[in-house]
Amino acid sequence: MPRTTARATALLLLSFAVLKPVSAQSPAPAAAPAPPSAPTTGPAAPLGAPLTLTECIALAMKKNFDLQIQGFSTDIARENLVSAKAAFLPTITASSQRDLSRGTRAVGQNDGSVLLIPSDSNNTVFNAGISERILETNGTVSIGGRVSRASSSQRQPFSSSTTFSVNQPLLKNAGPAIATATIERSKLGLGIAYINYRSRVLTVIRDTENAYYNLVAARETLRIRQLTLDLNQKLFEENKTKRTTGVMTDLDVLTAEYGVANARRAVVQAEQTASDREDTLLNLINVPNFESRPGPVSFEVYKADPISFATSYKMARENYPDTMSAEQTIKQLEIDLATAKRNRLPTLNLTASLGYNTADTTYGDVLTLRPNDAGDNRSLGLTFNMPWGMKADRSAYRTATLNRDSQKVRLEQLELSLLVQVRTAVRSVEANAVAVSLAVKATELSARQYDLQKARFDAGLSTSRLVLQAQDDLETARFNELSANLTLRGALAELQRLEGSSIKRFGVQLPE
Repeated sequence: MPRTTARATALLLLSFAVLKPVSAQSPAPAAAPAPPSAPTTGPAAPLGAPLTLTECIALAMKKNFDLQIQGFSTDIARENLVSAKAAFLPTITASSQRDLSRGTRAVGQNDGSVLLIPSDSNNTVFNAGISERILETNGTVSIGGRVSRASSSQRQPFSSSTTFSVNQPLLKNAGPAIATATIERSKLGLGIAYINYRSRVLTVIRDTENAYYNLVAARETLRIRQLTLDLNQKLFEENKTKRTTGVMTDLDVLTAEYGVANARRAVVQAEQTASDREDTLLNLINVPNFESRPGPVSFEVYKADPISFATSYKMARENYPDTMSAEQTIKQLEIDLATAKRNRLPTLNLTASLGYNTADTTYGDVLTLRPNDAGDNRSLGLTFNMPWGMKADRSAYRTATLNRDSQKVRLEQLELSLLVQVRTAVRSVEANAVAVSLAVKATELSARQYDLQKARFDAGLSTSRLVLQAQDDLETARFNELSANLTLRGALAELQRLEGSSIKRFGVQLPE
């Protein structure tokens, strides 16, 4: 129901309900309820120093929780790359083992009896080696040594050996592309993490802008509501004074009093909204002390620079994080596809080894092993393995193909969506820029109409109802202008998020 209609209905009911004249010394309107005792940023708390949008963005970049969480994701991706590279670092192995056993050994005698002789065993073995994956072939090379000591009853209790071995896949899992697949995926994953961090930065900037401008609008709304309350209070006092001279009636006084009560209710609601907007902004910039209210805030001056869809879309296409992330994901899936294609082949591994061994009576002698003075052993072999039908590997290849194709379709969808979003944002900025200029003129016209109606009322040529209606029109015009300014800033923030230009605008430094 329109406010003027609701007001007229209420006044009509009040006029029938009046049983006695209103006292000239009417009680003052009830004061607004006091704010709660809990820490709050309500209007009663003092304002801090003036706060600019640039300062809010700087605080958000340092303390925003979403950015901190996204920063951990980037660190995790960086550690994943370190882990992938570490797979090609040398691996050192060493082991030592000693076996002790005691028993008896039966020895037959010439007379047919059996003699039990104690039999002790004391063996010590030490192994050491180093192995490394070959980045160029995905094979493994290793070299190891073994030194052992048998029971002292042996003639040559000490022995040693040195072995060099190679294990090289020839079909499945062979080649540098397979070897580096995990590293390349991790590099792309780190790039995606940086892109996602950039995306979060752009979103936080946009959200902080909106929260800042919402606070500006909420405080401006409170100011407009307070102006309306002051005008209604002044009209109420004038009507009471004029009633004593017989110029105004009780109904005129009731009309003005209703306007005061309605305006006071609007002020209380505007105070609550302003406090909520302050909390939202403080939460975004992660200010732990909610007892200190943000200082004075204001709309930045809008520079009506010409906007070109072609320029905006070109910037968005080059910098939009979602499409950039999708392109990097496609590259990851291409690596998976190449790996799956290679792994459709059966397993065929080449194994080769060359070793030397010797035995002697002391540790020193066996440790000075030389190939010319020792025995040797050589081996060469092939291992073949092929599951019947290779169904699992072929299915993995088809799955990798479908994943890659699905991501390509998603990229096309993102590009089309980006086109629509940029077109919408550009039109929104252009339309709201015009709406702001029109709203300014409408506010100016409503202010003049109110002044004219108030002058007619002061001259006795108008009524309280017409003055209140003109006042409502002025308030509506002010709110329309405020809404147009707020919508324009929101449209600009969204367009700059799509373009990626807000990072440069606020001088944000991204991690490298």
